[in-house]
Amino acid sequence: MYFDGYGYHGTSFEQTYRCYPASFIEKPQLESGDKIIMPPSALDRLASLHIDYPMLFELRNDAAERVSHCGVLEFIAEEGMIYMPYWMMENMLLQEGDVVRVKNVTLPKGKYVKLQPHTKDFLDISNPKAILETTLRNFSCLTTGDSIMVAYNNKKYYIDIIETKPANAISIIETDCEVDFAPPLDYKEPEKPLAPNLSNKGPAKVEEDPAEAEPKFNPFSGAGRRLDGKPLKLDPSPISSLGSKDKRHIPNGNSQPSAASSSQSSGHQSQGKLVFGSNANRTKETTKEAVKESKQESQKEEPKFQPFTGKKYSLRG
Repeated sequence: MYFDGYGYHGTSFEQTYRCYPASFIEKPQLESGDKIIMPPSALDRLASLHIDYPMLFELRNDAAERVSHCGVLEFIAEEGMIYMPYWMMENMLLQEGDVVRVKNVTLPKGKYVKLQPHTKDFLDISNPKAILETTLRNFSCLTTGDSIMVAYNNKKYYIDIIETKPANAISIIETDCEVDFAPPLDYKEPEKPLAPNLSNKGPAKVEEDPAEAEPKFNPFSGAGRRLDGKPLKLDPSPISSLGSKDKRHIPNGNSQPSAASSSQSSGHQSQGKLVFGSNANRTKETTKEAVKESKQESQKEEPKFQPFTGKKYSLRG
């Protein structure tokens, strides 16, 4: 007889039993491993056979065509009965009192196993590999397609065995086995952020509007002032407003029109127009009088320097 290419040594052990969960015998530690409890007659039969240790068994549910593997913890069950972990009964679709066939087998030592947690919660544990290593110490073998249960912090985590090497069933007792993890069953890849729409030029227009609203810089558009506080004789017209129709006239301190503005106004009147009366002459006279008065005031305020105007003195006395 052979199992996946590995033969039984000597006369094999094969027997059918009715299975019950570990809670029936008050052995809760069975739930944290893959070992079962068999009757004493099974130990007598196994002892008379030339079998390999540790004792490993194949469990088969012929009704559901499910196969798994396990070890043995004790031989204290009632005759015709075995007790096994409840998670193992769920894998094999067994109910309380169902019939299961038990065979002893020899499995190769495992070199690689790939696991897949059912939920992402298992990866939230601070050190999941350490927890898994501690849990697998209670296991004797692993079978591809099974789901093992890992209990931690009053919570149960289920993990699928999706691949084992070098065979579909391996022994993990005293062996160095490489462990790999697949993404959890409920894992979802994060959605990629949508690329910004470069064709939308709305924000660019909003940014350009404030720049257009800013006033433009006009150089030399202010009014001139003298440092000595005296009134200006000429009206410095702004450079930017030379071409405009509206002329600015800045009055001096004596509130008299300047000679330049008056000459411009008279010039405009004389171009292409006939002037009747003496208005033009009056404007010329007023401008001349204003210039004379400003010159007289400047002469009074600022006396000219006259050399050699002092008194004469003789050295002889």
